[in-house]
Order: sequence, then C-alpha cells, then structure tokens
Amino acid sequence: MVGDPFLQKLERAGELSDEEQAELQALTFNRRAVPARSDIVTDDVADRVYLVMGGFACRYKTLQSGPRRIVSFVLPGDLCYMHDTGPFGRDLRVGALTPCSVVDLSRSELTELIGLYPGISRAIWWVTLRELSRAREWIVNDTRPADKRLAHTLCELLVCLQVIGLADEHSFELPVSQADLADALGISHVHINRVLQGLRTNGLITWSNDLVTIPDLRQLKAFAEFDPAYLCFDGCGP
Repeated sequence: MVGDPFLQKLERAGELSDEEQAELQALTFNRRAVPARSDIVTDDVADRVYLVMGGFACRYKTLQSGPRRIVSFVLPGDLCYMHDTGPFGRDLRVGALTPCSVVDLSRSELTELIGLYPGISRAIWWVTLRELSRAREWIVNDTRPADKRLAHTLCELLVCLQVIGLADEHSFELPVSQADLADALGISHVHINRVLQGLRTNGLITWSNDLVTIPDLRQLKAFAEFDPAYLCFDGCGP
C-alpha cells in the first residue's frame, strides 16, 4: 500500500515520533500540479524547498550546444534545492518528466523544525548524505559500458520505488521516454534503442506499456555491478 513517500523515506534514517510526523505532514498539505515536460521551479525563490510527492522528475542541465543531460531522477518523496540558497547553487534545473504533484516548502519553517526536533534533524542530514552518495555513484556509473549503465539505473529505480511502495519484487512502472533514459546515460537517442534491445535479447529485462519487468534480479544486479548500499536505505548507522 502506498503511503506518504516523504515520511517513508525520512524514516529510513530512524523512527520519527508522532509529533515529528505531524509537523512534517502539516508542511506538505498544499500541493500543486506540474504538467509533464515543464520545469518544477520557475522562480528563483531562495526561501523555497521543493518536494515531489507524485510523478517522475529529473535534475538536468542543458548544454550550450543544445543537448540535455539528466544527472539524477527525482522520485516521490525527494527534496530539491534543500541546501541551495542562491544562484550559485541552482545551476541544475528540475523538470517534470511526467505530470507531477509538488509541494513548495518554506525553507525557514523546515529549518526551524530541524532545530526543534532531533528526529527531523537526523532525517534531513540523512537526505544530504544520501544525495551525495548517489551523485558519486552516478559519476562512477558513467564509466561503465552503456548496457551496464542502463542496467544499473534500472536497478536503482527498482530499489528506490520499492521503498515507497511503487514497485514489487521484480517490476515497476517507468512512464518515461527512451529519450529521457538516453539523456540520463549520456548516449544518443539512437543508441538507447540498441542498448534496450540488447538487454531484452539477453533476457535481462522486458519493458512493455511502461512496465519494466526483471525476470532474474540477481542476474541483472551482477551484470550491472549494482550494490544498493550507496542508496543508504539502511539509515545513518549507529
């Protein structure tokens, strides 16, 4: 059953008290709809943190020569611009790949809660460490061949969506285009089709009607050299 993806992720850092949960839920009450293929953030408001509660989004940069490079996917429960307080921290844009539900959080109110509640402070610290760890792994993944790079990305999406109840043991909905995947892997839109066909031919995945199915998850993880430890879903440690 799908619950609150924000709380589901934050509690990976440790249990939140009923009061802490209530305070966080009060911040996320008002949501707005963002159409697919549009930017989630349109104004440079320093006192805003953006929380995606539904849909698939991405952090990206468009090069001067024209191509777009996606540097990470943004899934339900993910915060954007948590630590970016000025134009120097907003070189990456955040765009909706599908219709998204977004909450515009007050940075000052969230900062106040961090100061008042140790559970929330621990959880936001965990978010920071997790995003840094994930960014490092995406850099490493760029050195792998394209087929392993894609396999690794699919494994990551599976695990992240399982945490919030949006994936089962071997499959998940992936309502993005092949072009989006190509921009996330740094390959051409023609090449991504060949890479997908290769994974299908080798029996590693199927992708039909937006549903990705992984027949043998252990085999795909081994092929991708995927170790989910970098996602930090086991919490902050002792």
